[in-house]
Amino acid sequence: MHLLSSRRWRAAAAGAAALALVLTGCSSEEPFSYTPPAQVDQSFSEETTAQMQAAVENAMAKTGSPGAIVGVWVPWAGTWVSALGTQSVEDQTEVTTEMSFRIADTTRMMTCDVLYQLADEGVLELDAPVPDYVSGVAHLADVTLLDLCNGTSGAGSSESAVKGMWLNTPERVWSPLELASFGLGLDPVAPQTYRDSDSAYLLLGLALERATGKSASTLIAEYVAEPLELPGTSLPSATAAKPGTNPMSGNYLPSIEGGYNCTAPIDITTISSSIGFTDSGAVSTIDDLGRYVQASAREALRAEDAAPARFANPLPVSEKADSWYQVTGGAFLVGPLIGQHGWTPGYATSAYSDPETGFTVAVVLNSSSAGSAPAAYLAWELAAIASKAPAAEGETAPEFGLPFTAEKYHEAISNLTVCATPPAAE
Repeated sequence: MHLLSSRRWRAAAAGAAALALVLTGCSSEEPFSYTPPAQVDQSFSEETTAQMQAAVENAMAKTGSPGAIVGVWVPWAGTWVSALGTQSVEDQTEVTTEMSFRIADTTRMMTCDVLYQLADEGVLELDAPVPDYVSGVAHLADVTLLDLCNGTSGAGSSESAVKGMWLNTPERVWSPLELASFGLGLDPVAPQTYRDSDSAYLLLGLALERATGKSASTLIAEYVAEPLELPGTSLPSATAAKPGTNPMSGNYLPSIEGGYNCTAPIDITTISSSIGFTDSGAVSTIDDLGRYVQASAREALRAEDAAPARFANPLPVSEKADSWYQVTGGAFLVGPLIGQHGWTPGYATSAYSDPETGFTVAVVLNSSSAGSAPAAYLAWELAAIASKAPAAEGETAPEFGLPFTAEKYHEAISNLTVCATPPAAE
């Protein structure tokens, strides 16, 4: 991934600045510039690379994923960006690192990026009640836009109710409010308690559209993809389509007794992005995804003195979760890493970065039947392996460590029982 400095004017700011320059001889707007941490230009050692490749191959086998794309960027030690496997069992075309794919719940981070920037600009207030911007949800009068982003709205998730419909009718175009209604119909949880809720991010997308008069696709482009120079990243229109012009195929597994038939994945590359909308509908490439999560974790799209800090007050993911596993701002905090993981029909993805050092990991598996956990576990396993890599010649490793081991998550993936043996033909 070319994690080089970028400099880009936002379209509106550029026009205003040019006019001001003509009229007054000076500009009242500053150009947006994202300068990521310097990345050493070398590969990891053969030993480290072999360990990471073995981890990816193990995850592919255990989840029935024909292919995977991964990126690991350790600024002081090296880079590994690789594609393994094929498009599907039937299509033996090799997967490449240039392919695009659906990034699932990392879309939530982008949606919250837009929210915070609009708040910084004074377009809306973080503590504005949801019904101020979304019709038909009067019962959420005590829920704020920030609650939607933080996962503290109390609203339930629609996923379990509509998963079958997603797989059976992938080209169906959903209304965000209709999709959210399945989760909103569930009993709410206690206020200010984290609850994984796709409904919350669907509502947040609607609120952002109402506040600006722009589509969510346009907002993601203007506030995320364009300023960070992410040419392969977008929130597509609702029309059913593949994720980009050079897509990685997405698959899911047919159910059989005892699990799934991993020898016969079903292609579901072409779907409507309305299945995910501002919760999980965006597409990207591995280079873009790595660059994006590194910037978002650092709050690089906001001014240095912007308040409130997005990740300052995280909540525990659950009562049973490790103390280092927390959540806020549309992201999970995993020790020093900030990012997201999730699944959407055809894909399971994960992307995490350390805001202090720029240490970044991103992965995608092209089968979704195992859910989001394997993608998260794989990213964390790769992070643990890469964290042990020695600094390159002339570089000094910073104070950096993770509260878990590679062995822990390798074992967690190895213990998965997703694939079952198909019944013998009579």
